[in-house]
Amino acid sequence: MPTKLQELLKAAKKAVPTPQEQEEQRRSFAYGNTKIENPRITRETVDREAESLGRPKADSSLRSE
Repeated sequence: MPTKLQELLKAAKKAVPTPQEQEEQRRSFAYGNTKIENPRITRETVDREAESLGRPKADSSLRSE
């Protein structure tokens, strides 16, 4: 494997997404999976429903004690 690629992979493993990036990924996942089942789903539909549900709570199982 080329050295530059190894360096990029190593850096990617250490990357921590911001809460905004996590929310964008969550919505993208929801859109992609629902679009398969229902072609009428749009990104706007997912955004509207995500806003109506509010921000997700922090997952307590991820906290270190």
